[in-house]
Amino acid sequence: MGADRLTGVPQEAFVGDEPVGLTPLGVLWGKSAGKAGGHTNLLLQHLLDTAAVAELIWDHYLATWVRQVLDDVAGDGVGRRFFAWICGVHDFGKACPAFQHLDAAGAALVRRAGLVWDERVVARHRWRHDRAGGLLIREHLAAARWSDLNIDWVWPLVAGHHGLFPTLGEVTKPDRRARGRLSGRTPGWRKAQSELLSAFTTALGYDDVAAAEPKLVPNRAVQLQLSGFVVMSDWIASDQAHFVGVDSLARVSMDGARERAGLAWKRLGLRGGWGELPPPGRDAFRQRFGDDPRQAQAMVVDIAARMDAPGLVVVEAPMGEGKTKAALLAAEVLAARWGMDGVFVGMPTQATCDPMFTAVRSWVEAIDPSLASQVALLHGKRMFNRHWRDLLEDDDPCPDDRFTGVEEDEYGLEDPYGVASGSTDPQTVPERRAPAEWFLGAKRGLLSPFVVGTIDQLLFAATRTKHVMLRMAGLAGKVVLLDEVHAADVYMSQFLAEGLRWLGQAGVPVVLLSATLPPAQRRELLAAYLSGAASYEDVDALDVGMVPEPDGYPSVTAVWWAGSAVGHAVQSSRSWRPDLQVAVEVLPERPGGSTDDPDAPSPGDEQVVALLRERLADGGCALVIRNTVARAQRTFGALRTVFGDEVRLLHGRLCATDRADRTEECLSLLGPPTSEGPGRPHRLILVATQIAEQSFDVDADLLITDLAPMDLMLQRIGRTHRHAGVRRPERVSEPRVVVTGFAPGDGAPPWFPQAATRIYGRYLLLRTAALVCAYAGGSWSVPGQVPRLVADVYEGDRQVVPASWAEAEREAQADWVARQRARAESAEPFLLSRRGEHTRPTLEGLHRGSTRDGLSEEHHRAMVRDGEPGIEVVMVRRDDHGYRTLSGRWLGVHGDASRDVLDDVLGGTVRLPTALTEEAERTLAPLEGWRDHPWLRYSRALVLDASGVARIGDHVVRYDRLLGLVEESRRR
Repeated sequence: MGADRLTGVPQEAFVGDEPVGLTPLGVLWGKSAGKAGGHTNLLLQHLLDTAAVAELIWDHYLATWVRQVLDDVAGDGVGRRFFAWICGVHDFGKACPAFQHLDAAGAALVRRAGLVWDERVVARHRWRHDRAGGLLIREHLAAARWSDLNIDWVWPLVAGHHGLFPTLGEVTKPDRRARGRLSGRTPGWRKAQSELLSAFTTALGYDDVAAAEPKLVPNRAVQLQLSGFVVMSDWIASDQAHFVGVDSLARVSMDGARERAGLAWKRLGLRGGWGELPPPGRDAFRQRFGDDPRQAQAMVVDIAARMDAPGLVVVEAPMGEGKTKAALLAAEVLAARWGMDGVFVGMPTQATCDPMFTAVRSWVEAIDPSLASQVALLHGKRMFNRHWRDLLEDDDPCPDDRFTGVEEDEYGLEDPYGVASGSTDPQTVPERRAPAEWFLGAKRGLLSPFVVGTIDQLLFAATRTKHVMLRMAGLAGKVVLLDEVHAADVYMSQFLAEGLRWLGQAGVPVVLLSATLPPAQRRELLAAYLSGAASYEDVDALDVGMVPEPDGYPSVTAVWWAGSAVGHAVQSSRSWRPDLQVAVEVLPERPGGSTDDPDAPSPGDEQVVALLRERLADGGCALVIRNTVARAQRTFGALRTVFGDEVRLLHGRLCATDRADRTEECLSLLGPPTSEGPGRPHRLILVATQIAEQSFDVDADLLITDLAPMDLMLQRIGRTHRHAGVRRPERVSEPRVVVTGFAPGDGAPPWFPQAATRIYGRYLLLRTAALVCAYAGGSWSVPGQVPRLVADVYEGDRQVVPASWAEAEREAQADWVARQRARAESAEPFLLSRRGEHTRPTLEGLHRGSTRDGLSEEHHRAMVRDGEPGIEVVMVRRDDHGYRTLSGRWLGVHGDASRDVLDDVLGGTVRLPTALTEEAERTLAPLEGWRDHPWLRYSRALVLDASGVARIGDHVVRYDRLLGLVEESRRR
């Protein structure tokens, strides 16, 4: 095969020395001139371009593990060639009348070559080229005598390369209705299609199409990830800036395609992760983190090194034990052992992602300085992270515009505000560098070599949504690390279990971190991963019960599939610090004291004020945790009346700037003692909501908390007497938790505020309250007693409530079980695989009944977190002259946001209560001056008047710089 011609492919038809017409391969087009840089791109050239890109993905991006799996599938060491073939053949369906008639100029040449169609039929029956490709590749592979098993798994990859896997009936129905006239059931069309497939296949080095048949059928997880790489190859090869159309068959060649692909790859700056990583040395922990490992940290790394196959590692350890560092080095060990090329670190919240992003950059930089620039931050508010923004270059306002050629036969794109732009997805804002810009476009974030994001990114990969294969491809060949998995409720756990199934089947190592994990939840996570690894539908068929429970704390539980049985390793160690004896005290809250006025103290607030007056008389720092924003605001108001500026408030309805500033101040005042900090204040009271439960490194002398389920209570207790070397006043010198937010009865079940039962359910509150009351006046040994306390609440067969509460507990348990079952069932319509379909051999029909495309990140988040999407808005003030930021900076009459005021504008972002979501979506939109702004064009503006008040439909809200966003009332 020469550089300028394809051997054996006729360029033109000749009579004597005179050309009389074009051959089909010289006219079948893949990209119209308008989508290929001004020149039509022949279909064969696009297939070769995509295959050439796939070769580069194999050489410079795929993990060793993935290459080994695909080598096994292809057989005879030709995994690279087969990978290029399966990626390149994706657009085979364009070689039919249903597609070729779409561009007038291209259609005219196709007709001149003798390939004709009935214009009325193709105009009346729409048939997408991806689905057409599914049918055509089935027929032509059958003609090449491929086995049915291989045909059955390959055609969905072709039919699904635009993001959705159809059923065979959906693929064939339009052509059946048109009696075969869409696919071209004439000898001329059949011959042209056969010549195209043959020319493409032989250009890659196969003798013929039959020789391309793989030797093994991969499992569905590998098929899904392979499908993602097909999409990745197609999108790169559809970049009209780097792949200008080639409209002459004489210039079509594989050598030319490789040259074009190489230049594109280099210009895009694409690369993989750390490649083949050597095993970490004995001093690796100190080299990475500057300290020697603690006993529990060394245990985690040792277990990872002893596993016989990629598997699941569950690390349970108290707050401050150093789980994250241990997990990162364990990820290194797993990557080195099994040929993984990067990591995904999933955090419970957006706020916890930002410090982890910095930590992961430092970690990979210690491995190889060039890797720090390859770490991506992936969550919906990353634009607010100044460190992330500083790493990007402002050089391309709409990078996704270049890839419009992939949607040649689609009809219309969603534009949520009717604003014409190059992209409809809020995640396609113009992000520049670090890592490669291409990885930062729509739906591609997980493809970055190293990713820190919310756990939602993994949960999205377990949903039946469009382009889910890109998310799974992004996880292929990575080690997945998920922190604080105990935060997943029963609804989220369905998506987590589904994700673990697919990761287990794909052989992706997973490390889960938790401070307090109920035993039943641990067993469910183990079973989910193992059922995927073993390709079982019924998790009960696996003998997970033979994996022993940890007998201590901290602990590690590791499992893997050893081919025909479950392999496991379970180990415990001592914590690096002695247990705290935390005194337990109850502060009953009388019912009926609630009020809608945040400035009016309730009897419960007055009790908290009185207690703190007495306990902090000589100074000290207290943390008060309330279960709702409204309660926190009221308590803050009551305390501020007495203690003045010694009180702080922190919750989720502060604007981004206020929340960041207050968080930083609290960490500075109450964080680990340093010689450079401001020092610990004489007296400070921090009132917070549940945001203080996770990744919040503060140390309070005294904790007052609303009652919550035991695992969350223990998380909160982890914020008291946390740091060594802190001098504490005598009255708060010993660790103590004061539990309020409920009222124990005299022999009767306790009273709980309605908001608490709505959030947590009465059953878990009853069982936790029983243990709180049982230990009142005594103490809990933390962390040593943590596993037992959590198990006592969550293991229903343990008798913990008094006999006089038994009937109330039975009723609450029945309600809780019914609600848990209903919530689990409500997740099923969105899960990637339906119940009973996990052992299917192919991806056919995977998206049957899938959710619609075009969901925003907020709606995706609501899908996996069981709730109405919480809407974030950007608050601005309006006066007689125009708009201003919350801090008062001028934005003009249209709200224009120049670069120098962008931080101030974004700092006004706040999340609305979910009750306002529907009205906010209906009534709020970007300011006129934001509609072409790369960061703000999808941001809804909440316009406040001079007094800080705004109206959202029938609702009135007010932003107070002390209280945050306050729901005032409904308008009358």
